[in-house]
Amino acid sequence: MKTNQQWLIAARPRGDVKESDFRWNEATLADPADGEVLIRTVYISLDPTNRIWMNEAESYLPALPLGHVMRGGGIGAVEESRNPGFSKGDIVQGLLGWQKYSLSDGAGLAKLPKGLPVPLTAFFGLLGHIGLTAYFGLLDITDPKPGETLVISTAAGAVGSLVGQIGKIKGCYVVGLTGSDEKCHWIKDELGFDAAINYKTANVPDALKQNCPKGIDIYFDNVGGAILEAVLNQINMKARISVCGMISQYNADSPLPGPSNLANLIMKRARMEGFLCFDYNSRAEEAFTQLIGWLLQGKLKYRVDVVQGLENAPRTLHKLFDGSNAGKLIVQVGPE
Repeated sequence: MKTNQQWLIAARPRGDVKESDFRWNEATLADPADGEVLIRTVYISLDPTNRIWMNEAESYLPALPLGHVMRGGGIGAVEESRNPGFSKGDIVQGLLGWQKYSLSDGAGLAKLPKGLPVPLTAFFGLLGHIGLTAYFGLLDITDPKPGETLVISTAAGAVGSLVGQIGKIKGCYVVGLTGSDEKCHWIKDELGFDAAINYKTANVPDALKQNCPKGIDIYFDNVGGAILEAVLNQINMKARISVCGMISQYNADSPLPGPSNLANLIMKRARMEGFLCFDYNSRAEEAFTQLIGWLLQGKLKYRVDVVQGLENAPRTLHKLFDGSNAGKLIVQVGPE
């Protein structure tokens, strides 16, 4: 009999997530029943949507009841299988949760392909939901053209850094907003962005005017709030805004006022569209083939920030909101 270790939701967060909003649990793990597989978690992905899933209200997935295992994307190895679709040793990806082991009937599990020239962490840092979000959120939603100005918020994050590099591949002039001088240097000097703005020290409206002299054709929005408002003031005719996230709102105790200038969408005949990466699951192979190709050609880089130990997941989640993560944030639960 195996002992499972888990993080459960203990309370609905008010404002910033606290470690006391989680509860550590250890329990004896049952053997898989007919049709089930037992999965040992290797990595879990920490994402801003973890904060949304802790709310009482439903999002694009049902709300999690208090006392349930914290929801989270994971990569794991099948240790036992009584499901004909999976074999011992298969590497799978799905919503495994914040736990050492999980039992699944196979629904929502995807077997990862073998033999790809990338490490396992690439399925969070380059492929998986991160790759789908960046690839289709830019290319499908905004259809960038050579010479257009593309602005990205949280540009040093897992998604934003890929979006900027894809924008450069497509011939755009790329401007990234991020929260430290080190991250500004990374996206500009290593990733090839044309300009970088530290939104914590710069006057964002003035910096956008200085760095986007031809206006803004495309905005990839991860934050909403004041930065979205500043961008809307400088959009060009027929601008496109891809709404990936609203991270500035997630820890708010009460709803924050939205941009006061949404009418600019009318004046500029612009389009603003939200999306979820799950919308593109049927086209995943298209994205992953292209992303791996660009990686092998040296046109694309990514980095991961791996923290060791499931016990550190709650405190590590804060790194997403204070900007201290350096790349895609991952917790390693067990050995590969």
